[in-house]
Amino acid sequence: MLLPHGYEGQGPEHSSARLERYLQLCAENNLQVCYPTTPAQYFHLLRRQVQPGMERPLIVMTPKSLLRLPAATSTVEDLTSGGFKPMIDDAEIVDAASVEKVVMCSGKVYYDLLEARKKSSESRVAVLRLEQMYPFPITSVREALAKYSNAKQLAWVQEEPQNMGGWTFVEPRLVDLLPDGQRPKYVGRAASASPATGSYSIHQKEQAQIVSEALNV
Repeated sequence: MLLPHGYEGQGPEHSSARLERYLQLCAENNLQVCYPTTPAQYFHLLRRQVQPGMERPLIVMTPKSLLRLPAATSTVEDLTSGGFKPMIDDAEIVDAASVEKVVMCSGKVYYDLLEARKKSSESRVAVLRLEQMYPFPITSVREALAKYSNAKQLAWVQEEPQNMGGWTFVEPRLVDLLPDGQRPKYVGRAASASPATGSYSIHQKEQAQIVSEALNV
């Protein structure tokens, strides 16, 4: 099931597919909830769906803007080799030991973070993409966090308000992966009764603030 989901300044009814509600239904390996960010990821996700052992509903969040975003493209090699990755590490980090902050996100906000990081030349922040929210890829996430062992902070970044999106689902799972006493930081819109603002200018200000806070070390 493909559901339009992505904050693009077009108002509440164009923003949210109510990701949080599907995540609330997840238990006992009953569903797959994914948010692929590249054509290759979507292609391999569909290929995986027809393999034996994957006979369960697949819920896919699909931002409209990624259909025409030049950065959200894949090579022929990406399509003809490999497979679906539940989590994608930051390929642009050269020195993992220099990373002071790990940012984890899901969906189109990744490209906003990537563009802003390139403009700022910030190399101390690693951006991880959670492409599959359920079943939660605990092994992949644990290995990535171990790689950035010098990072002082882990932040979850989302476009949705705090009472929506993936935050309430991923927070307890990330807490389990952090040392005792540490908790992930939330970066996103404040809790709201509405999925999104109806003002494009306010949307842009909110989005810029999220990106700035996420990349601030």
